Order: sequence, then structure tokens, then C-alpha cells
Amino acid sequence: MKEAVHYRVSMSRPHSHLFEVEARFPAGQDVLDAVLPVWTPGSYLVREYARHLQDVTATGPGGEALPLQRVDKRTFRVTARGQAVTLRYRVYANELTVRTSHLDGSHGYFNGATLFLYTEATRHQPHHVTVVAPEGWRTFCALEHQDGTFLAPDYDELVDSPFEVGPHTPLSFTAAGVPHEVVVWGDTVPDAEKLSADLQRICEAQARLFNGLPMARYLFLVYLTDKGRGGLEHKNSTALLFPRAGLSSGRGWEDFLTLAAHEYFHLWNIKRIKPRSFVPFDYSQENYTTLLWAFEGMTSYYDNLFVRRAGLMSAQRYLTRLGETFTLLHGTPGRRTQTLADASLLSWIKHYRPDENSPNSAISYYLKGEVVCVLLDLEIRRATQDTKGLDDVLRLLWERYGDGSGMPEEGMEAAVREVSGQDLTAFFDLAVRSTRELDYSVLSHVGLQAEFRVRESTSDKGGTPPPRKAGEMKPRGWLGVTTKGSATLATVAEDSPAMDAGLCPEDELVALDGYKVDAASLLSRCEDKRPGDTVRLTVFRRDKLMELPIVLGQKPADAVYFSRVDKPSDAQKAAFQAWLGATWDETLS
Repeated sequence: MKEAVHYRVSMSRPHSHLFEVEARFPAGQDVLDAVLPVWTPGSYLVREYARHLQDVTATGPGGEALPLQRVDKRTFRVTARGQAVTLRYRVYANELTVRTSHLDGSHGYFNGATLFLYTEATRHQPHHVTVVAPEGWRTFCALEHQDGTFLAPDYDELVDSPFEVGPHTPLSFTAAGVPHEVVVWGDTVPDAEKLSADLQRICEAQARLFNGLPMARYLFLVYLTDKGRGGLEHKNSTALLFPRAGLSSGRGWEDFLTLAAHEYFHLWNIKRIKPRSFVPFDYSQENYTTLLWAFEGMTSYYDNLFVRRAGLMSAQRYLTRLGETFTLLHGTPGRRTQTLADASLLSWIKHYRPDENSPNSAISYYLKGEVVCVLLDLEIRRATQDTKGLDDVLRLLWERYGDGSGMPEEGMEAAVREVSGQDLTAFFDLAVRSTRELDYSVLSHVGLQAEFRVRESTSDKGGTPPPRKAGEMKPRGWLGVTTKGSATLATVAEDSPAMDAGLCPEDELVALDGYKVDAASLLSRCEDKRPGDTVRLTVFRRDKLMELPIVLGQKPADAVYFSRVDKPSDAQKAAFQAWLGATWDETLS
């Protein structure tokens, strides 16, 4: 076996937010170029992790200083002359997200891409890590460990194995015969026993789809904060960021379970079945694929579905949440501008770098991808008389590409064609490669239809029928903006009355028709008026006071919910039950 690269990570002064790293590279290289990734797998944005490195020095096997040259933003060059080289440096870590690193007096969390310099020459050799933790702190990582050292077979697996260090007492459970740990930072979980039991049910539901789990142990790292929500998948673990207050409500608990289900499903879909363009990862630059909609959108479809299959969400509740997703899609004008394939390809500069025009110019491959995968599942079920579905496509992809060799760009469509026995090119042309509106007629296969209504308020997420009969609802005035804070415009919708009148993002609200207005009252007062009415909106644009006349439009019916078709057939009822595992009479009563 080739000699390992060894790292030693210390944190002698946690409140400084500085990790102290020692990286020892074995002998053999005449010129050693140590580099740091610019991104981390699963989060498709160049984050320039090297900006947080400081105080880098190089020494030889006898401790003698070696000349060190910084070649570019991420590369440190040492003239090694075949000798072993030790690099010592510090990394500033004060950003608590699932894709960065964070160190303070309560814990230390780090992703390998932010901390571990590597060389291409030794990338495929073993990489070992020893953590020197403050007294009373323990180290948690999904990697195998021996005598206090964590063992990765190569750099890729090291980068894919985040570390959490702190005074934690983990929760544990076994799912499908595999031990799982849950480490929580930031607060205590209101009901730890329920958390373990619910996660176990979700993990086992997913294991049943693939006839077992692909790892020997699994680690959930949970970060409870005042705000923020997100997750990052790893080969044998996940990091989850979630607002602590959310776990105290039924809706919040449900949201946490769907987040956990999403990242766990990535065990198969992206961590092992992955785009061929990701094999191997190029840590120096963007790695492009048009398939993120299939890896993230399909995972978004299955996250709610597996909470449902685990018996932790009713079929009616599932359909409500699905309606909320459809509503988000129809509230995003960018769906008419950017295709799903391009949303995947350009995630590096669009999805992770949103600005005030993003709703008009882009669509999330998570969001539209989820809706497309719902329709795709139903298309396959309709084509095969409910003998096959998207589950079967996943199992085929797992059998064919689960070894990590990578799925070609045409692999998803080919697998769908093989499973369904149908050429669904027209479906993919519409749903993935065009900006035309999606065709929802396939919902009738399970006895459903998509209905549209006007949102009742800014907090109306859709998913439910209107609270009043159609005859009781009057047309509402519509401005076409979203706000942030107490008095600032965040976005101005394409082709809206606000855009036609010349309103801009960052305009500061002052008055409507001569009376003081803030973000909350602006929208409600416009909705109290009728389409075609003219209002006078006074704003500050930078330091200039302006008054703009605006002719209000009609508030669009973009809230989506599902209703039953009239006189459903027995076949539709059976198809519904095959899809959601609930009888027809259990839902939409």
C-alpha cells in the first residue's frame, strides 16, 4: 500500500476561529504543488476556500525550513527534491453553513475542502487525520478510525467526510441493520426519542427501495440555529442546518424530516449514481452537467414521498405540500426564460448567486425538477398500466451506475425509455429543454387535476382550495413586487405593472396615494383596489424622492391545489393508491 498523507488538526484557541493544520506529504515529489479546492461536491459554486488560509510554512523531514512560493490563489509550491514535506498553516473558520467551516468556544465543524491541502500526485493515496480537541470534546466523522486516527482511502473520500468536534452526546439507532448516529449542536431536540424513531423509519423506507443500504455506518450532523435551512449530502453522512424554533411545531418537524430524507436519499442519487462529468471531480474549477434537475429535482420529489411512505405524512398532507411546490413554480417568472437543462448547467453562476433579477431570469432545478419528476413518474405509470414507475428507473440506474463510474448525459432518458417501453422524447423536450408551460394532464391518471386560484395573502403558499366560493371573490389589484425588510422593494416582476411604471429593486417605500406605507401595507392596500385603478407610489431611489403613477393589474391566479376529477374510474382510484399508498377515500374529501 502506498504511504498515506497525514493531517493533524488542532484548535488550541477556539474563540479565534482558527484551525491549526499540519499536512505531511510522503517523499517522492521533486516539486510539490499543494492545492486547495475552490468548491465542495454537492454545492455548485466556486467559493474560493483558499482565501481563509494564512501563515503557511514548509519544512523538510529534519524540520529544516523549505522555500515556499504561492503560485496562484490556491497553489503553494515547495521545492521538495524528493523529500517528505510538512506544511503548517491556519484556516479561519467563522461561517456556519453546511458547505463551509465553523469554530468557536462551543464546537468545531469543518468540511475537508476548506481545510485540507492536497497534491494531485498523492490524491489517490490514503489520507489520515488526527484531531487534537479541547478537553472534554469528542470528534465525530463517518470515516473509519483506528487509535484516534480517521482513515480515508483517498482524498475524495476525505473531502466527502465532514468532521464535528465538541462536547456532544450523540443519539443512535439502527436502520436496515446499519448503525446510525445523530449529533446535534446549537440546542437540545424537543423529543430526541421521536427524532431517532422518525429518522429510522425514513431510512428504512429508502433502504427498501434499493434492497439495503450502501454503507457500513451513517452520521447525521444537525446544526440548530436562529435561522437558515439547508443540507449537504456526503457519501456516508450529512450536515443539516435548521432553525431551532422549527422543531417545536408540526409543520417545522415535517420540514426537518423532509430535509433529512432529501440528504439521505443522496446516498444513492448523486453520491454513487453521479454525472459522468463528475468522474473524477475537478476541484480547481466548475464541473458542468445538464442533469442536476434529475439528481436534485428527483431527490426533492422523493423527500416528501419518503416521509409519506414512512407513515409520517398523510396522503392529503403530501398533496398539499405538492401543491405548494407547484405554486412556487408558477410564482417564478423565470420558468418562461430558462430551461431546466440550462438551470442545471449554469447553477455555478445562477442558482447559488441569486440577485434581484433572478426570479425573472432563472428557475431552480430543485423546484422545477421536482415538478417534472412528479409528472415523469405518472407518465411511466400510465405507460405501463402501473406496473412500473420512477422507482424502477432508479433501481436500473443503481444497477448500471451505482459503482460510481458516472451516468452519461443521455442516461436518464435512456433509462426511462427502457423502463417505460415508450419514447418520451417529447416529454423531455417540453419539460427539460423548453421554457413552455408544463402539461399537467397526466395527473388525471391518478384521478387528479391542477386548479389555480389567487393567493389570499403574501403568506399563502397554495396547496389548498380557496376559502371562499368563486362568486364571493372580487378581482384584486396587483403591483408585481416583493419586498424585504420594512420598506424596501426586493424584486420587480417581469411584465408587471410595477416594471411598466419604472419601479426598481432597492427603491425605498415612502407613501401610497399620499399616505405613509411600508412593505406589509403596500401589497394589502393595492389588493384592496381594483385592476385598472391608478395609484401614486412615492419612493426614495438612492437619495432622490420620486412619485410614480402605476396602473394596477389583476392579481394572477398562481396558487395551485389539486382536486378530484369528476366521476373517477376504478382504474384511476387504483392508480392513485398505487402511487401514494392511500385509498381514494382517504384524501380530498
